[in-house]
Amino acid sequence: MVFSDTDFWIFFLVFLIFYSVTYQNRKWKNAILLIFSLFFYYKSSGWAISILLYVITQDFFLAKKIDQTITRSGKKALITISVCTNLLLLGYFKYAYLLIDGLNGAFSLHIEKKNWIASLLPAKDLLQINEANILLPVGISFFIFHSLSYTIDVFRGIVKPLKNWGDYALFVSFFPELVAGPIVRARDFVDQLFTPYHVEKQQFGKGVSLIIAGLAKKIILSDIISTQLVDRVFDSPELISGPEALFGFYGYGLQIFCDFSGYTDIAIGLALILGFQLKPNFDQPYKSLSVTEFWRRWHISLSVWLRDYLYIPLGGNRKGEVRTYVNLLITMLLGGLWHGASLKFLLWGGLHGLALAIHKLWQSGYGKFSFQIPDPIAWFVTFHFALICWIPFRADGLEASVLIWNKMFLAWDVSLLTQILTQYKLPLSLLILGYAIHFLPDLVKNGYTQFMEKIPVWSLGIVTIISFFVIYQFKTAESQPFIYFQF
Repeated sequence: MVFSDTDFWIFFLVFLIFYSVTYQNRKWKNAILLIFSLFFYYKSSGWAISILLYVITQDFFLAKKIDQTITRSGKKALITISVCTNLLLLGYFKYAYLLIDGLNGAFSLHIEKKNWIASLLPAKDLLQINEANILLPVGISFFIFHSLSYTIDVFRGIVKPLKNWGDYALFVSFFPELVAGPIVRARDFVDQLFTPYHVEKQQFGKGVSLIIAGLAKKIILSDIISTQLVDRVFDSPELISGPEALFGFYGYGLQIFCDFSGYTDIAIGLALILGFQLKPNFDQPYKSLSVTEFWRRWHISLSVWLRDYLYIPLGGNRKGEVRTYVNLLITMLLGGLWHGASLKFLLWGGLHGLALAIHKLWQSGYGKFSFQIPDPIAWFVTFHFALICWIPFRADGLEASVLIWNKMFLAWDVSLLTQILTQYKLPLSLLILGYAIHFLPDLVKNGYTQFMEKIPVWSLGIVTIISFFVIYQFKTAESQPFIYFQF
């Protein structure tokens, strides 16, 4: 079930009917939210809802036990169980094929690729489970990171364990952010489960403005640029010209931003309407003047999660300069691996980790040769570094990445430029529009949000209906899943 599909909005309207009857009663409100959240995940990932329910149930009881345990060693044993079982689940679904291929190749083994977990589930025929493939449950990285942050924070004494299984299940499965984030932490969300529903007109208007902006990013910009430009470039790099490679290079940078930030805009907007505050996940990342700043603006919830639960436990910057650079590299390599079991994600994470380490070294004034780089140059380098790193992230292997890089610089035939510009007129126009909007001053963007917050409710309704109608005129024939669903 995808936010940009009409099926989702039918689901959401049905949900609102039930929610409007129960929202004043906290228990009933949360119960309706939980039921529809679980149904939403079932429609998104089928039988994999059993994995979600297992993670929820295990960590709910482990957290309670951690809180009740007096000895430090006992608490450590319980948190170890939570961390290991969650990471084993994540590892099985995301990295089993990579491991099996490695073992079979290294030791001439013949380990069968089979979904052993699925084969153990009851009612396999009813659930239409295919045991021959290990299918990645939608959003598994996100809900496991949600759950892990909870048990770790209970272990650290930052949050108290929830008393009710349903409340914890709702925290993990809250449908607006369940399958692609932002990664929500218990310390930021749980208290909102117990507060009465209260949404002011400004909050409602802001939520609607985010939903409209998110849909426009996804349907008008991301999907059209993807189907009419980026997919053609990256799926057949051997057939493209230099200008097409360059356009695809800029195209994917905008596509992945509009796709992912569009999803989180919709998620945050839906949550606002339902009375919940989620933290922003993007802050105009392509305006960054350094790689360090880029990671403060891009996928903020993952950056903060990796910092608090990986980088700092590794030692952060507390154990000397060399160890700091090593910790940065390890963190970003694992951040790349979080995206999938592929060398291309390791390469992407490694490049960012190396750049972060170099920037930190530069800031330290190493060798007394550091100097302040002018902002326009700093922006230009950072922006193009981020886009260059997206090539292996999107391309089908390192060979394809190198081929695209080469064609960008070496395969130019100026005589074909007019023909190519005509052929890609629509996606290139949207590409220019998308980047222009991204780089607009904050004053202009805030003006749109403030307008939506201030207009009367009846006007907001008319604007919303017109906006939906216009946006869906651009919808491609085939449903385009959000890129981060695969992670």
